[in-house]
Amino acid sequence: MNISIGNDHAGTEYKYAIVKHLEAKGHTVKNYGTDSTDSVDYPDFVHPVANDVESKAADFGIIICGSGNGANMTANKHQGVRSALCWTKEIVTLAREHNNANILSIPARFTALPQAIEMVDAFLDTQFEGGRHQNRVNKIPVSC
Repeated sequence: MNISIGNDHAGTEYKYAIVKHLEAKGHTVKNYGTDSTDSVDYPDFVHPVANDVESKAADFGIIICGSGNGANMTANKHQGVRSALCWTKEIVTLAREHNNANILSIPARFTALPQAIEMVDAFLDTQFEGGRHQNRVNKIPVSC
């Protein structure tokens, strides 16, 4: 799979570990995140991930910030994105099965690194159920 990843200063350590994990599993990862722990503005690192997912240049995206909220809000401004803020593997699984989430937003300050890796695996391994959920997902985009 082609996966785009972005992070702010709070997610740098997690990003490195996740990229290493994904590459070991044979995935191609495009890194848009900061490589520093110096304070940065998360939208600068999230918009490129969302653009890749929206344009289908990436199969999925992973975004990481302190709470996951700002990154998630930014990604969801893109019409083709369904970003899910998750803090447990179970929430990740439901976001994929029921909402066809295509970006995972991880709150680095509220999840342990092994938990985050487990969430990434669940995100990539879980399929969208479709069926009754497809109609709901179809109603998410705003049409003017």
